[in-house]
Amino acid sequence: MTRTRRTLGRRRFVRGVIAAATTAVLPALQGLGRLQAQGRIPATKGSGGYGPLVPTPDQRDGIVRIALPKGFQYRSFSHAGEKMSDGKLVPLGHDGMAAFNMPDGRFRLVRNHEVRNQPESGNAAVDENAYDPRGGGGTTTLVVNPFTRQLERDFVSLTGTIVNCAGGPTPWNTWITCEETNSGVASGWTKQHGYCFEVPPSTNASVPAVAIRGMGRFSHEAVAVDPATSIVYETEDNGTTSGFYRFVPKTRGALQDGGALQMLAVEGRTNCDTRLDQKVGVSMPVRWVTIANPDPSDASSTAVFSQGATLGAASFARLEGCWWGNGAVYFNSTSGGNTGKGQVWEFRPRGDAGTLTLIFESTDALELDGPDNITVSPRNALLLCEDGQDDQHLRGLTLDGGIFDFALNLQTNSEWAGVTFGEADPGWNDPRIRGASAPLGDRSDRTTLFVNRQGATSGANPPAPANAGMTFAIWGPWDEGAL
Repeated sequence: MTRTRRTLGRRRFVRGVIAAATTAVLPALQGLGRLQAQGRIPATKGSGGYGPLVPTPDQRDGIVRIALPKGFQYRSFSHAGEKMSDGKLVPLGHDGMAAFNMPDGRFRLVRNHEVRNQPESGNAAVDENAYDPRGGGGTTTLVVNPFTRQLERDFVSLTGTIVNCAGGPTPWNTWITCEETNSGVASGWTKQHGYCFEVPPSTNASVPAVAIRGMGRFSHEAVAVDPATSIVYETEDNGTTSGFYRFVPKTRGALQDGGALQMLAVEGRTNCDTRLDQKVGVSMPVRWVTIANPDPSDASSTAVFSQGATLGAASFARLEGCWWGNGAVYFNSTSGGNTGKGQVWEFRPRGDAGTLTLIFESTDALELDGPDNITVSPRNALLLCEDGQDDQHLRGLTLDGGIFDFALNLQTNSEWAGVTFGEADPGWNDPRIRGASAPLGDRSDRTTLFVNRQGATSGANPPAPANAGMTFAIWGPWDEGAL
């Protein structure tokens, strides 16, 4: 059966569930008996999970778009093609994102747009600050009330880049956005691409787009920053020739000052292939090899990777999301593992080296299928965005290795992306934000999960309504589970 037919069949089943207004177990949970037989740990309610998923109406307009555990609510906003506060249209391809607490008590979300249109397509959002006037990607910034979860303002904050996939927040409160490509002038662009760019959430308009060349030119996916050292860890999404890197800056918090780009190698295992036959829980000591030319003019997609491989560096299968938490970097190998369904890795720095540990490997798409973006929750559990072959879930992973479903996209098979938590200041009681009679809330009231449904990444904007990217704010009884 083709992927399209298989997906449509399952969508019809889910729509039947909605029509019947039932809380029956959804398809992704029907395989739990099989997972238990394989020795996996399903984190049910009371052991880290939040219980069965139920179709849930959107607080925006009452339409049922996703399924969540009982007691959780959500609001969607900033759909692709809608007009923003600056008069421009919300771009295509909602992707990586982070939430920042601002001095006025509000959240600001800085969000990537993985626009894959060709150079000749043009881009209405490009302005005088654009890196490449032919580039259709970049970032938008969204101002959100932390208690009502209402969008108050939105605007373009970076323009002229392409294929802005993920990235990551920094300890100095900026967002680093990454280009998942190394395309350039040979393909019709006015500039070489494949760089990282920095965006402050405090800006109220677009910022000059300046490539951070020292961080390398390759198919960047995501970054995570060690707050103690300001070392930036980077993932590469380039098939089986993907590396895990770190950028050691000369000056903390000033990435444009330059530094050293290095690639991870496993001690005693030259060119370690991490894709197959790895053991969960086994820590491997690592070393770092220095990339002599991090900004090659070479059009080859492996120009940086090959430098590290020559020095014995390790290879991974499609590294995507990464996030800092618990004193470590957690990152996903989307197609790693013996079944090709995904791996979750932990790198824990120790001095100038550290250890690499596989903490989870999927044996079946029912438990995890193609983990992409990742975040660490306020209680130090992991939340993973699926980008698999069929139904798309948000999957939680507990500290003891239990896995559970947290959300399901009921409308499309578009991937989840940009998952991030925002926690409002519990002492903030400005009536202009909360309302004159609103009481101070508990964690369920203060904590919001923000996540994107990616939608179309190319073509016309506005896209077809059924394929529009959008952002969700999700809240509810967080303390009932691991997140």
